[in-house]
Amino acid sequence: MGWTYSRAGVDIEKGDLAVKGLLDQLKTTFNNRPGMIMLDIGHYGNLMDVGNKALLLCTDGVGTKVLIAQMANRYDTIGIDVIAMNVNDAICLGAEPIAMVDYLAIEKLNENMLKEIGKGLVEGAEEAGIAIIGGETAILSEIIKGCDDKGFDIAGTCLAIIDKDKIIDGSKIEPGDALIGLKSSGIHSNGLTLARKLLIPALGLKGDIGDRKSVEDALLKPTRIYVKPVLELIRKIEVKGLAHITGGGLLNLKRLKRGIGFRICEWPEIPQVFKKIKEIGKINDEEMFKTFNMGIGFCAVVSQEDVDNALQILKDCDPLVIGNAIESNGIDIRIIDKKI
Repeated sequence: MGWTYSRAGVDIEKGDLAVKGLLDQLKTTFNNRPGMIMLDIGHYGNLMDVGNKALLLCTDGVGTKVLIAQMANRYDTIGIDVIAMNVNDAICLGAEPIAMVDYLAIEKLNENMLKEIGKGLVEGAEEAGIAIIGGETAILSEIIKGCDDKGFDIAGTCLAIIDKDKIIDGSKIEPGDALIGLKSSGIHSNGLTLARKLLIPALGLKGDIGDRKSVEDALLKPTRIYVKPVLELIRKIEVKGLAHITGGGLLNLKRLKRGIGFRICEWPEIPQVFKKIKEIGKINDEEMFKTFNMGIGFCAVVSQEDVDNALQILKDCDPLVIGNAIESNGIDIRIIDKKI
């Protein structure tokens, strides 16, 4: 039997059901600040009304990518990841990220680890055009456990701002609109539980996955930051929807608008890391596209007449029209013959 994300220990469907109960409880807190909430919980972030502007807050971490960093004793990219996971979510509503705070919990004080994580945070913040205005570092040796006392976890919370009349919530998407995919840098920060349980035992951290890349390099390559090109796109044309392709793969597109799905007809060359995961785990195509980004890390929905302009604006992100919006509640993937 081939591997699945559930077999690796992460059941997305059960997780969604469990979280729904928590979200239903949290929604009752909206009443604590009448008039402040702009969107329902479940989008990439949520907005608060502050006059002519809206403030967005979103939060995320990097999951079990921290375990790979510990195994490799390499921490210079993980800070980029935590910035990317947050700012890429923030821009999905059209908001401009302006600041972040981070939370770093460590097993034991490790000056080199902190220095290297800090380097990544600075690099990511520069790429995203944000300030890191505070945070918290906690030594929690009784809670955080890792490889050779190098255990840590990191998460962040992003603040972004937008004019209220420019919020992109997916409501304007219509059947026939074009879906443009932006290439990922690789595995990003999702699906690492399955990836590491397959690649590391089979090949080791220094093992070759092909394309002259080691397992370590492929799994620790930082998440691509899409802030600057996407904000430029928003400034120049009407963008109807934006999606960060994270955990759940293409299923993230279902967040954009109820009753609207997407037909996927084209796809770029799939990165070697995903081909190797599929090969070792004997994973079927559907499971791969439900678990990983498979080479597309971000999507934008625009009208057909705006496609050429959008592709030109996004040229540095290797854009490709991968499909179109349809009347549906699902994702129709018509690239079965795409060899992976």
